[in-house]
Amino acid sequence: MEIIRREFIYLWYYFTVQFTQIFPYWVLGMAAGSLISVFLKDRIHGLFRAMQGRRWGVLGVVAASALGVASPLCMYGTIPIAASVSRSGMKDDYLAAFMMSSILLNPQLIVYSAALGKAALFIRIASCFLCGIAAGLLIKVFYKDKPFFDFTGFDEPQSRDTDPNPLLRLLKSFGRNVRATGPYFLLGVLLSAAFQRYVPADWIAKLFGDNQGFDVLLAATIGVPLYACGGGTIPLLQQWLLDGMSMGSAAAFMITGPATKITNLGALKIVLGARRFALYLAFAAVYAFLSGCIVDFVL
Repeated sequence: MEIIRREFIYLWYYFTVQFTQIFPYWVLGMAAGSLISVFLKDRIHGLFRAMQGRRWGVLGVVAASALGVASPLCMYGTIPIAASVSRSGMKDDYLAAFMMSSILLNPQLIVYSAALGKAALFIRIASCFLCGIAAGLLIKVFYKDKPFFDFTGFDEPQSRDTDPNPLLRLLKSFGRNVRATGPYFLLGVLLSAAFQRYVPADWIAKLFGDNQGFDVLLAATIGVPLYACGGGTIPLLQQWLLDGMSMGSAAAFMITGPATKITNLGALKIVLGARRFALYLAFAAVYAFLSGCIVDFVL
């Protein structure tokens, strides 16, 4: 019993230290996400709709990727919007850029990721933004004269931010964010505490340090089963970076995690079909590995 009590005290200590470090970013992230969802979401999606029929070429892909990052919706909320604008004539390369960057990043996760430090935050934003551009350009080149998406059966989503009182709309949105991310946030802090207590720091440095690309490949691989929610992975990444994880490994993890999140995959499988879904998975894996290697080479 004494051993169990002692281990509990150690875990509680690590848990509280990690919790107090991450908690402010979690709250700020939910607040930012709620504010954008309630007051700016329609404007962001309106700007995206306004792009249909425009022939901006590469600049249109860049703009679509930027709007995808700014969108606060999850993939099941993004696809109906993409379906709506697709039926109005939106080009598939714009849709691909918007959807890809929306999968990887949103304003709430940007605020969360500030807990990882300025370098990791910049790398996350840049790599996700460029991933959307890359996806759009590939569709533009290889699917120029044939459709890539099948949005049959998807209708415009109904907004849940409908209360006439703006303050109540904001509070309800904040409450939904707490319910959606809270359990994963606490689980992430608990896992981080367990890593601090039971996994030696030099193991992390050896696994995710400088292993000539193997560390990036390993991080990209474990991003697939470990990623359930962006907020839940921030405590783990923060601890791994402190223990010696390379920034390239972190970049790869931050790409494959959300790209292969089970809810995102379920939504994408519906609109892509088996063959194009396999192409999506291959693209996400290759991009994550290459971006991680480039980050490590530059840094």
